[in-house]
Amino acid sequence: MKPGSTMGRRVILWRHGRTEWNVAGRVQGQTDIALDEVGRQQAVEAAARLASLAPARIVSSDLSRAADTAGALSERTGVPVELDPRLRELAFGAREGLTWRESWERFPTQMQAWADGDETQIEGAETHAQAGARLAAALREYLDELPLGETLVVVAHGAVLRTGILEFLGIPESSWRQFGGLSNCHWSVLEEARYQDWSQWRLSEWNTGSLPEPVMSDDETE
Repeated sequence: MKPGSTMGRRVILWRHGRTEWNVAGRVQGQTDIALDEVGRQQAVEAAARLASLAPARIVSSDLSRAADTAGALSERTGVPVELDPRLRELAFGAREGLTWRESWERFPTQMQAWADGDETQIEGAETHAQAGARLAAALREYLDELPLGETLVVVAHGAVLRTGILEFLGIPESSWRQFGGLSNCHWSVLEEARYQDWSQWRLSEWNTGSLPEPVMSDDETE
């Protein structure tokens, strides 16, 4: 640690394990689909690694595929899971339960509008910006309560995690599609750099299954 710096906080943003709908390529959104056998095993294996980070708090979407993934970490650490509906997946409305091809066959005009950047034409759907804003707002609340040096684990879903992280970091929406999605039971890591009265959140890992390690590089910054 550099002179004058203090230990920052860390957030692990963890996507749930695999489901049958993931395998079938069906849009889940806010439909409550359970983990399949592979997904449950993924959660157990990932929890064994994440437990070594000694999380102070675990918060999760209340949809069962996320809550059960979080539960595997809770069993390892003894830290209770707190459920928050703000962490639910982006609502895809009428597309939920459909494959990509089925969505285009059933809603060709609306899907073309979506491809062109207008996400408001699918009945019951929310936009990526709306989903990202609600997750980022929840994350800010959690961090206000997280002591310095502690680790928070947030368990949620692919689209809302991707957009929520980028919204939290202030990355313009025009650049969001340049960031790939998170694989089942993979995570991204945000770490806080602190120096006297200055602090900044940084994306240190994206879509990884490995634990955070110190940066040892000529490009290391304050």
